[in-house]
Amino acid sequence: MVESNERAKGGKVIIALIQNQCAPVKQSRFGTLKKVSGKLRQMWLGRDERSLRETPLPRLLVVDDEESICFSMSEYFSLHGYKVDTACEIEEAEKLIGATNYKVVIQDLRLTMTNSHDGLDIIRLIREHNPQTRIIVLTAYGSAEIEDEARRCGADAFLRKPKPLSQVAQVVQGLIESPPKHAVRPA
Repeated sequence: MVESNERAKGGKVIIALIQNQCAPVKQSRFGTLKKVSGKLRQMWLGRDERSLRETPLPRLLVVDDEESICFSMSEYFSLHGYKVDTACEIEEAEKLIGATNYKVVIQDLRLTMTNSHDGLDIIRLIREHNPQTRIIVLTAYGSAEIEDEARRCGADAFLRKPKPLSQVAQVVQGLIESPPKHAVRPA
């Protein structure tokens, strides 16, 4: 009985100490937020964090005709330390690939309703501009033949939708940490 009274008193003392120590501490207006989207986090914290970083953020491009996939991947990978660009159309992807060296490109194979293999052209374009870029094909329209063709064009990984973002992130990280296994191959 004496022991539990002492614990209760000790607990009150600890709480009082914590309250006294925390009272003078000024919290930022965003201090209570637990989870913030990647874009908002960059706006609020990004300037300070970037000035402290010595290495630039790895660049990632997501190419998919579904805006919801582009958005969710952009948010997820931004939160995990990547600089993410997205493209929903082939022309937009071509411009970004021509202007930026990406560490990894995550792309769908079917970007239009008329051509089911236009993603293969994107793989070839990436290999032309930057052979060191790692390419992940993420598609719902894959077959063994298409996977073989994508790999011949230069894809490093072939994943089938739906795939949890955490598993896609593992593949991205694995590709970044390992050297490319292939030289540029004509397809």
